[in-house]
Amino acid sequence: MHHHGYLWTGAKERFDQEALRRPPHPDPPPAGSRPELIQRYREVAAEFPIVDLPPLETAYWLIKPRSLVRSTWDEAKDAAAWIREQLAEHAHRLACTHDRNAARLDMLVESAAERLDTGADVSYGLYLERPSYLHLAVVTCSPNHSKPTLPCPLV
Repeated sequence: MHHHGYLWTGAKERFDQEALRRPPHPDPPPAGSRPELIQRYREVAAEFPIVDLPPLETAYWLIKPRSLVRSTWDEAKDAAAWIREQLAEHAHRLACTHDRNAARLDMLVESAAERLDTGADVSYGLYLERPSYLHLAVVTCSPNHSKPTLPCPLV
């Protein structure tokens, strides 16, 4: 078992493009569907695997391009340390004073370490200034508990 780290920051309005953050339905629209529905399905099917937006289900980071993997660790504590580094790096930009609280950030990191140690995934989302958004995720791989059939991006 190992862990892959992912980070995304960007405009909140881009983050809100949920159609590009969820995998397309396994079955395309039936024949005779409205052309715009068929076209939208094709767009989502083509874009979802390659777009850098965080997926709604954390495990789906594993099908994204390997270039989006920020780092990989064998130990949960090392992955949690990376989360700590990212939170510290972005703390001054967090929109909510409550989110900047050092004790709260420590609690998030401790919780992440515990969850990763059990093989679970971790995903945090925090608002930054100028309505931007920070998404941090660490995904357990080989296999992933929630989506065991997803391949490792480094293989």
